[in-house]
Amino acid sequence: MDALQVLRLRATAMGAIRGFFEAHDFLEVETPALVPSPGLDVHLSAFEVRDPQGGVAGWLATSPEYQMKRLLSAGAERIYQLGRSYRADEMGRHHEREFTMLEWYRVNAGSNELIEDTEALVAWVAQALGSVEVDALAAPWERITVAEAFRRHAGDLVDPADEERFFRVWAEQVQPALGVERPVVVTHWPESMASLAKLNADGSADRFEAFFRGIELCNGFGELTDAHEQRRRFELDQRSRRAAGRAVYPIDERFLRALESGMPESGGNALGVDRLLMLLSGAGSIQAVMPFPQAEL
Repeated sequence: MDALQVLRLRATAMGAIRGFFEAHDFLEVETPALVPSPGLDVHLSAFEVRDPQGGVAGWLATSPEYQMKRLLSAGAERIYQLGRSYRADEMGRHHEREFTMLEWYRVNAGSNELIEDTEALVAWVAQALGSVEVDALAAPWERITVAEAFRRHAGDLVDPADEERFFRVWAEQVQPALGVERPVVVTHWPESMASLAKLNADGSADRFEAFFRGIELCNGFGELTDAHEQRRRFELDQRSRRAAGRAVYPIDERFLRALESGMPESGGNALGVDRLLMLLSGAGSIQAVMPFPQAEL
Protein backbone atom coordinates (compact mmCIF):
# COMPACT_ATOMS: atom_id res chain seq x y z
CA MET A 1 0.00 0.00 0.00
CA ASP A 2 1.12 3.52 -0.70
CA ALA A 3 0.81 6.32 1.86
CA LEU A 4 -2.63 7.46 0.71
CA GLN A 5 -3.99 3.91 0.79
CA VAL A 6 -2.73 3.54 4.36
CA LEU A 7 -4.42 6.78 5.37
CA ARG A 8 -7.71 5.73 3.79
CA LEU A 9 -7.51 2.29 5.41
CA ARG A 10 -6.98 3.81 8.83
CA ALA A 11 -9.64 6.48 8.39
CA THR A 12 -12.21 3.86 7.37
CA ALA A 13 -11.26 1.60 10.28
CA MET A 14 -11.33 4.42 12.86
CA GLY A 15 -14.72 5.52 11.61
CA ALA A 16 -16.02 1.95 11.83
CA ILE A 17 -14.71 1.53 15.37
CA ARG A 18 -16.34 4.75 16.50
CA GLY A 19 -19.56 3.77 14.73
CA PHE A 20 -19.60 0.42 16.52
CA PHE A 21 -19.23 1.94 19.97
CA GLU A 22 -21.71 4.72 19.26
CA ALA A 23 -24.25 2.07 18.18
CA HIS A 24 -23.68 0.29 21.51
CA ASP A 25 -24.05 3.40 23.70
CA PHE A 26 -20.40 3.87 24.63
CA LEU A 27 -18.91 7.28 25.38
CA GLU A 28 -15.59 8.14 23.76
CA VAL A 29 -13.09 9.53 26.30
CA GLU A 30 -9.59 10.97 26.30
CA THR A 31 -6.93 10.51 28.96
CA PRO A 32 -3.43 12.02 29.26
CA ALA A 33 -0.37 10.67 27.45
CA LEU A 34 1.92 11.97 30.23
CA VAL A 35 1.15 10.11 33.45
CA PRO A 36 2.59 9.79 37.00
CA SER A 37 2.91 6.00 36.69
CA PRO A 38 3.10 4.08 33.40
CA GLY A 39 2.14 0.73 34.90
CA LEU A 40 4.14 -1.83 36.82
CA ASP A 41 3.98 -4.85 34.52
CA VAL A 42 7.36 -6.52 34.92
CA HIS A 43 7.77 -6.99 31.16
CA LEU A 44 7.07 -3.41 30.04
CA SER A 45 9.41 -0.43 29.85
CA ALA A 46 8.20 3.16 29.60
CA PHE A 47 9.60 6.38 28.18
CA GLU A 48 10.61 8.77 30.96
CA VAL A 49 9.84 12.46 30.42
CA ARG A 50 12.08 15.09 32.04
CA ASP A 51 11.04 18.63 32.95
CA PRO A 52 13.23 21.65 32.00
CA GLN A 53 14.99 21.53 35.39
CA GLY A 54 16.01 17.90 34.85
CA GLY A 55 13.51 16.28 37.20
CA VAL A 56 11.12 13.51 36.22
CA ALA A 57 7.87 15.00 34.91
CA GLY A 58 6.30 11.59 34.36
CA TRP A 59 6.17 8.81 31.81
CA LEU A 60 4.41 8.26 28.50
CA ALA A 61 1.46 5.95 29.11
CA THR A 62 1.91 2.31 28.17
CA SER A 63 -1.89 2.05 28.43
CA PRO A 64 -4.73 4.39 29.48
CA GLU A 65 -6.03 1.77 31.92
CA TYR A 66 -5.57 3.54 35.27
CA GLN A 67 -7.23 6.76 34.17
CA MET A 68 -10.10 4.99 32.42
CA LYS A 69 -10.84 2.97 35.55
CA ARG A 70 -10.86 6.21 37.54
CA LEU A 71 -13.64 7.32 35.21
CA LEU A 72 -15.56 4.12 36.00
CA SER A 73 -15.19 4.88 39.69
CA ALA A 74 -16.53 8.38 39.02
CA GLY A 75 -19.73 7.03 37.49
CA ALA A 76 -18.99 6.32 33.82
CA GLU A 77 -20.61 3.07 32.67
CA ARG A 78 -19.55 2.37 29.06
CA ILE A 79 -16.41 4.08 27.79
CA TYR A 80 -13.84 3.59 25.04
CA GLN A 81 -10.69 5.30 23.85
CA LEU A 82 -8.74 5.27 20.59
CA GLY A 83 -5.33 6.67 21.46
CA ARG A 84 -1.59 6.39 21.31
CA SER A 85 0.37 4.21 23.71
CA TYR A 86 4.13 4.02 24.17
CA ARG A 87 6.45 1.15 25.11
CA ALA A 88 10.18 1.71 25.08
CA ASP A 89 11.42 -1.81 24.41
CA GLU A 90 9.00 -3.01 21.74
CA MET A 91 10.22 -3.17 18.14
CA GLY A 92 9.59 -5.78 15.46
CA ARG A 93 7.15 -6.87 12.79
CA HIS A 94 4.26 -6.83 15.28
CA HIS A 95 5.57 -4.11 17.60
CA GLU A 96 6.30 -0.38 17.52
CA ARG A 97 7.33 1.94 20.32
CA GLU A 98 4.35 4.18 19.53
CA PHE A 99 1.14 2.51 18.44
CA THR A 100 -2.64 2.87 18.45
CA MET A 101 -4.52 1.19 21.28
CA LEU A 102 -8.25 0.71 21.58
CA GLU A 103 -9.46 0.19 25.15
CA TRP A 104 -13.02 -0.13 26.35
CA TYR A 105 -14.73 -0.83 29.68
CA ARG A 106 -18.24 -1.80 30.73
CA VAL A 107 -19.67 -1.83 34.24
CA ASN A 108 -21.76 -4.81 35.33
CA ALA A 109 -19.97 -6.93 32.73
CA GLY A 110 -17.23 -9.55 32.75
CA SER A 111 -15.01 -11.52 30.42
CA ASN A 112 -17.85 -13.22 28.56
CA GLU A 113 -19.45 -9.92 27.60
CA LEU A 114 -16.12 -8.40 26.59
CA ILE A 115 -15.28 -11.42 24.42
CA GLU A 116 -18.64 -11.05 22.69
CA ASP A 117 -17.93 -7.32 22.20
CA THR A 118 -14.59 -8.23 20.60
CA GLU A 119 -16.10 -10.77 18.23
CA ALA A 120 -18.74 -8.29 17.08
CA LEU A 121 -16.33 -5.34 16.81
CA VAL A 122 -13.72 -7.19 14.73
CA ALA A 123 -16.40 -8.52 12.36
CA TRP A 124 -17.86 -4.99 12.05
CA VAL A 125 -14.48 -3.48 11.12
CA ALA A 126 -13.69 -6.33 8.72
CA GLN A 127 -17.00 -5.72 6.96
CA ALA A 128 -16.36 -1.98 6.72
CA LEU A 129 -12.96 -2.61 5.13
CA GLY A 130 -14.23 -5.29 2.76
CA SER A 131 -11.65 -7.68 4.18
CA VAL A 132 -11.28 -11.19 2.76
CA GLU A 133 -11.17 -12.39 6.38
CA VAL A 134 -14.86 -11.65 7.05
CA ASP A 135 -15.95 -15.31 7.01
CA ALA A 136 -13.02 -16.49 9.14
CA LEU A 137 -13.86 -13.90 11.79
CA ALA A 138 -17.51 -14.84 12.23
CA ALA A 139 -18.64 -15.41 15.83
CA PRO A 140 -18.45 -17.36 17.99
CA TRP A 141 -14.70 -17.77 18.33
CA GLU A 142 -13.34 -20.91 19.96
CA ARG A 143 -12.46 -20.54 23.64
CA ILE A 144 -9.78 -22.67 25.29
CA THR A 145 -7.86 -22.42 28.56
CA VAL A 146 -4.14 -21.75 28.83
CA ALA A 147 -3.67 -25.35 30.02
CA GLU A 148 -5.51 -26.69 26.96
CA ALA A 149 -3.46 -24.47 24.63
CA PHE A 150 -0.25 -25.96 26.05
CA ARG A 151 -1.58 -29.53 25.85
CA ARG A 152 -2.57 -29.09 22.21
CA HIS A 153 0.58 -27.45 20.98
CA ALA A 154 3.39 -28.25 23.44
CA GLY A 155 2.35 -31.60 24.94
CA ASP A 156 1.74 -30.37 28.50
CA LEU A 157 1.40 -27.24 30.59
CA VAL A 158 4.70 -25.70 31.68
CA ASP A 159 4.78 -24.80 35.38
CA PRO A 160 3.99 -21.05 35.51
CA ALA A 161 6.44 -20.72 38.41
CA ASP A 162 9.20 -21.26 35.83
CA GLU A 163 8.23 -18.06 34.07
CA GLU A 164 11.19 -17.96 31.70
CA ARG A 165 10.45 -21.45 30.33
CA PHE A 166 6.69 -20.83 30.33
CA PHE A 167 7.01 -17.82 28.04
CA ARG A 168 9.71 -19.41 25.87
CA VAL A 169 7.53 -22.46 25.14
CA TRP A 170 4.53 -20.19 24.70
CA ALA A 171 6.33 -17.97 22.16
CA GLU A 172 8.03 -20.78 20.25
CA GLN A 173 5.39 -23.53 20.20
CA VAL A 174 2.00 -22.43 21.45
CA GLN A 175 1.22 -18.94 20.19
CA PRO A 176 2.26 -19.52 16.54
CA ALA A 177 -0.30 -22.36 16.38
CA LEU A 178 -3.22 -20.34 17.77
CA GLY A 179 -6.01 -19.12 15.51
CA VAL A 180 -4.44 -20.40 12.31
CA GLU A 181 -7.80 -20.70 10.54
CA ARG A 182 -10.20 -18.85 12.84
CA PRO A 183 -9.61 -16.72 15.95
CA VAL A 184 -9.27 -18.43 19.31
CA VAL A 185 -9.70 -16.91 22.77
CA VAL A 186 -7.40 -18.18 25.52
CA THR A 187 -8.78 -17.94 29.06
CA HIS A 188 -7.93 -18.94 32.66
CA TRP A 189 -4.38 -17.63 32.89
CA PRO A 190 -2.15 -18.52 35.86
CA GLU A 191 -2.81 -16.53 39.02
CA SER A 192 0.73 -15.11 38.89
CA MET A 193 -0.17 -13.48 35.55
CA ALA A 194 -3.42 -11.87 36.73
CA SER A 195 -2.04 -8.31 36.56
CA LEU A 196 -5.16 -6.14 37.08
CA ALA A 197 -7.65 -9.01 36.70
CA LYS A 198 -9.74 -10.58 39.44
CA LEU A 199 -9.48 -14.31 40.11
CA ASN A 200 -11.88 -17.04 39.04
CA ALA A 201 -13.37 -19.48 41.55
CA ASP A 202 -10.65 -22.03 40.64
CA GLY A 203 -7.87 -19.52 41.45
CA SER A 204 -6.96 -18.75 37.84
CA ALA A 205 -6.91 -15.19 36.50
CA ASP A 206 -10.10 -13.88 34.90
CA ARG A 207 -8.08 -12.80 31.89
CA PHE A 208 -8.41 -13.55 28.19
CA GLU A 209 -6.34 -13.00 25.07
CA ALA A 210 -7.55 -13.45 21.49
CA PHE A 211 -5.28 -14.75 18.73
CA PHE A 212 -5.63 -14.84 14.95
CA ARG A 213 -3.00 -16.24 12.57
CA GLY A 214 -0.74 -16.72 15.60
CA ILE A 215 -0.86 -13.01 16.52
CA GLU A 216 -2.22 -11.61 19.77
CA LEU A 217 -5.04 -9.17 19.10
CA CYS A 218 -6.18 -8.20 22.57
CA ASN A 219 -5.79 -8.67 26.30
CA GLY A 220 -8.91 -8.37 28.47
CA PHE A 221 -9.91 -8.78 32.11
CA GLY A 222 -12.74 -9.25 34.46
CA GLU A 223 -11.41 -6.28 36.40
CA LEU A 224 -10.00 -6.40 39.92
CA THR A 225 -11.82 -3.87 42.13
CA ASP A 226 -10.17 -4.67 45.49
CA ALA A 227 -7.76 -1.81 46.29
CA HIS A 228 -5.92 -3.76 49.00
CA GLU A 229 -5.22 -6.70 46.68
CA GLN A 230 -4.21 -4.37 43.86
CA ARG A 231 -1.70 -2.61 46.12
CA ARG A 232 -0.27 -5.99 47.14
CA ARG A 233 0.22 -6.91 43.49
CA PHE A 234 1.77 -3.53 42.65
CA GLU A 235 4.27 -3.90 45.50
CA LEU A 236 5.12 -7.42 44.31
CA ASP A 237 5.65 -6.06 40.78
CA GLN A 238 7.95 -3.36 42.14
CA ARG A 239 10.04 -5.97 43.94
CA SER A 240 10.18 -8.12 40.81
CA ARG A 241 11.27 -5.18 38.67
CA ARG A 242 13.95 -4.24 41.19
CA ALA A 243 15.25 -7.83 41.32
CA ALA A 244 15.40 -7.93 37.51
CA GLY A 245 17.38 -4.69 37.38
CA ARG A 246 14.57 -2.81 35.67
CA ALA A 247 13.30 0.69 36.38
CA VAL A 248 10.90 0.72 39.32
CA TYR A 249 7.95 3.02 38.64
CA PRO A 250 5.84 4.59 41.40
CA ILE A 251 2.44 3.29 42.40
CA ASP A 252 -0.42 5.43 41.14
CA GLU A 253 -2.04 6.36 44.45
CA ARG A 254 -4.94 8.22 42.85
CA PHE A 255 -5.85 5.06 40.97
CA LEU A 256 -5.86 3.06 44.21
CA ARG A 257 -7.97 5.72 45.90
CA ALA A 258 -10.45 5.42 43.04
CA LEU A 259 -10.68 1.67 43.69
CA GLU A 260 -11.18 2.37 47.40
CA SER A 261 -14.01 4.77 46.61
CA GLY A 262 -15.91 1.96 44.94
CA MET A 263 -15.17 0.91 41.38
CA PRO A 264 -18.11 -1.22 40.19
CA GLU A 265 -17.74 -4.74 38.84
CA SER A 266 -16.47 -4.25 35.30
CA GLY A 267 -14.90 -5.87 32.28
CA GLY A 268 -12.27 -4.26 30.07
CA ASN A 269 -10.26 -5.03 26.96
CA ALA A 270 -7.25 -3.56 25.15
CA LEU A 271 -6.91 -4.24 21.42
CA GLY A 272 -3.98 -3.37 19.17
CA VAL A 273 -5.47 -1.46 16.24
CA ASP A 274 -2.37 -1.66 14.04
CA ARG A 275 -2.24 -5.45 14.39
CA LEU A 276 -5.92 -5.70 13.54
CA LEU A 277 -5.43 -3.60 10.41
CA MET A 278 -2.40 -5.68 9.42
CA LEU A 279 -4.45 -8.87 9.63
CA LEU A 280 -7.55 -7.48 7.92
CA SER A 281 -5.57 -5.98 5.04
CA GLY A 282 -3.19 -8.89 4.51
CA ALA A 283 -0.14 -6.72 5.22
CA GLY A 284 3.08 -8.36 6.34
CA SER A 285 3.75 -6.08 9.33
CA ILE A 286 2.16 -3.35 11.38
CA GLN A 287 4.64 -0.91 9.87
CA ALA A 288 2.93 -1.45 6.49
CA VAL A 289 -0.34 0.00 7.88
CA MET A 290 1.23 2.95 9.73
CA PRO A 291 1.81 6.28 7.98
CA PHE A 292 5.00 6.99 9.95
CA PRO A 293 6.61 3.89 11.50
CA GLN A 294 9.69 4.54 13.62
CA ALA A 295 12.12 3.46 10.89
CA GLU A 296 10.78 6.16 8.55
CA LEU A 297 11.04 9.13 10.91
